[in-house]
Amino acid sequence: MRPPALRLGASLATGLVLAAGVLAASPATAAPVERLAPSAAAPTAAAPAGLVINEVESNGDDVDWVELANTSSAAIDVSGWSMLDDSDAHIPYVLPAGSVVAAGGFLVVDQRSSTAPGFDFGLGNPDEVRFSDTTGAQVLSFAWQQHAAVTYGRCAGTTTLVETTRSTKGAANDCSSPIRVNEVESQDGTPGDWVELVNTGTTTVDLGGFVFRDAEDTAAHTYTVPAGTTIAPGGFTVLDEAAFGFGLGKADSARLWTPAGVLVDSFSWSAHAATTWGRNPDGTGTFAETAEPTKGAANRFAGVVTAEPWPGGPDETVLDAEGTFSGDLSGLDWQSSATATGGGVVWAVQNGDGLLYRLVSDGSGGWAPSNAAGSRLRYADGSGTPDAEGVTVTSDDPGAVYVSTERDNAVKGTSRPSVLRYAPTTGSESTLRATAEWDLAADFPGLGANAGLEGVTWVPDSWLTGHGFRDEHTGGVYAPASYPGHGGGLFLVGVEGTASVYAYALMADGSSQRVATIASPFSLVAEVQFDPELDALWVVCDEACSGRTARYEVTDGAFSLAHVYEAPAGADRALANEGFTISDVCTDGHRATFYADDADTDGASLRTGTLPCTTPTPAPTPTPTPGDGTPTPAPGDGTPTPAPGTGTPTPAPGNGTPTPAPGDGGPIPTPAPGGGGSVPATPVLTDGTRGGITVPATVRAGETVTVGIGREHAGEQVAVWWYSTPVLLGTPTVAADGTVRVTVPSDAAPGAHRVAVVAADGSLIGWDGTRVLPMSGELAFTGVALGSGLAAALVLLAAGGGLLAVRRHRRAA
Repeated sequence: MRPPALRLGASLATGLVLAAGVLAASPATAAPVERLAPSAAAPTAAAPAGLVINEVESNGDDVDWVELANTSSAAIDVSGWSMLDDSDAHIPYVLPAGSVVAAGGFLVVDQRSSTAPGFDFGLGNPDEVRFSDTTGAQVLSFAWQQHAAVTYGRCAGTTTLVETTRSTKGAANDCSSPIRVNEVESQDGTPGDWVELVNTGTTTVDLGGFVFRDAEDTAAHTYTVPAGTTIAPGGFTVLDEAAFGFGLGKADSARLWTPAGVLVDSFSWSAHAATTWGRNPDGTGTFAETAEPTKGAANRFAGVVTAEPWPGGPDETVLDAEGTFSGDLSGLDWQSSATATGGGVVWAVQNGDGLLYRLVSDGSGGWAPSNAAGSRLRYADGSGTPDAEGVTVTSDDPGAVYVSTERDNAVKGTSRPSVLRYAPTTGSESTLRATAEWDLAADFPGLGANAGLEGVTWVPDSWLTGHGFRDEHTGGVYAPASYPGHGGGLFLVGVEGTASVYAYALMADGSSQRVATIASPFSLVAEVQFDPELDALWVVCDEACSGRTARYEVTDGAFSLAHVYEAPAGADRALANEGFTISDVCTDGHRATFYADDADTDGASLRTGTLPCTTPTPAPTPTPTPGDGTPTPAPGDGTPTPAPGTGTPTPAPGNGTPTPAPGDGGPIPTPAPGGGGSVPATPVLTDGTRGGITVPATVRAGETVTVGIGREHAGEQVAVWWYSTPVLLGTPTVAADGTVRVTVPSDAAPGAHRVAVVAADGSLIGWDGTRVLPMSGELAFTGVALGSGLAAALVLLAAGGGLLAVRRHRRAA
């Protein structure tokens, strides 16, 4: 990814987002950060009264962004102002005409993507944002020493920005306490009744002085949490009946206040649960009956894969000496070697500089590159700097190394999601030219320049056929002979912008064919890794998901989610671990795992952990509870991203069988199994019912977009419809920030369309219009022709032969 250690996905918003709102009134819980000195002397001037930098996202959204707020009663025009980070070497971004911050409102300045304008540089770790007026005088700035786990935001009544508990792009900041009521036992508990609290934030919270009550506001039913009681990020604390001194009734409440008397959270019920009442997912979802009590641990629900403890060792230990890498270390892959110390070498790529490293063990617990400066990667013609994000080696092409990329760093604003083949002979070459390129851009129209191929791994055909793998392209069992010249296996790539994994046959002539789509439970995919020992596929998220990983196994011919694991207990969940691989050498019952930290935290980029050599014992499957309600997607980071073609029962766009949708006069099925209720058959999409949701003004066919529904619907399962030809895009669960992500039908015609969101009871939440942009050689939102870098790439693709037609070397029979 771009330096240093930033995640960028597909841009779903325009460069400037205008929204009305007011500032939050609750105090923040995070400490203010130290400011940096300006990068260069510059004239300064006072900002217009009421104009402030209100929120900064540098490490966790689809793109980086900065939000301005206007606390005054008059609109403020900032057209022609310029924005920079801490480097004067970057080209300032000039805010376009019409950039007005409404009275009491917000204006968001986004990073540039392939579908929207914005600033063409990333916000780093540390970094600074600076705004200058039309005279060049600096009027606003904010600096930070490290990324916020969520965002930096300004709370009402304060003059500095602090870490927030939730990203609120274009809306009032959330400076509330991150503590939530998570599970309630009101009958026959062990021992007695109890209430479980969870910390949804990123810092430890002192609960001393917090006040707990049930439904009664009396002294006898008031309990003050003792001083010294703390709760770690993502951790749980249980309040027992023996401590708070009163029981919880059949119809009762659990309520929590801060020491200042601010209500933090509450939950009320009208009947005892057969088990317990719990949030699904933990901390953010709605309450439902659990499958079993999980006092002090993650909630469990029937039919839901629950995040489990990491099955290996608790720690991630540093392997590299300080200063070995400068940051941006990304993808990793293990390669067995009978002559290498420790039984193998680790290939690694660094994205910002486009470097390939061959890492070797020193036999004493340290690892370092055998090619200390790294091999500089180039495209086949010797140009460019591939943004190398993932790396893999294959058994059918000895000596070759395959690298997945997001873009050419020499043309930063243009997406170029490619798999590149390199053929190092010694591993110490100063420069390597690609011997082949498979550009997958046509499969991902509208994908952001920094939203491409984060990870890549290779799976042998023999393994796939032996496990009955099914080919979504042909609709039958995977037959390698269907793809002549593709070598001896399939390449699986993880795409950040869609949060999904895709299996491809890469042919010798430079063509490719998608064979399968695998949705992840995360909001982004940072790495993918095939594990033949466990007969599994690992899908990895980074600090955006607190270091969680998912393990997939082939079931009924498709990769299906089997487990979601937390980060190792002793690991730093804020590490930007974008690379992950596993040794095939078993030592003392464990295999070594390797992690690449893109942020080079504390001067270390490479860490190691352990995983048992044999298959971990799976967690017991909870017994379904009668009346359990609706199963929800597996926990990731609160933003599950469904993808078409993953084997889910949701109808796929363009499947040839239009499904009636609300507002078109036909009967509509219940949005999701167990959702309850039915959707009205009468037309409801009128001018009078328009609104209630937000949709990007322009989209592209096949693009994954964000639909804003509202925080009040967080945790609810909804049905998202696309028309004019009615298509059910999915039945996702609304994330904590009030959004869902869905994919525009790949066959959507250019022009005006509508998106509607329906609640589980069949009621219309809202609808809005959008316009599908034509797929042409111009950027429809600006009318500017495609840049020369992309044009050159398209010429190479069209040429067919030549550089892209290099045949993949195959293992001799």
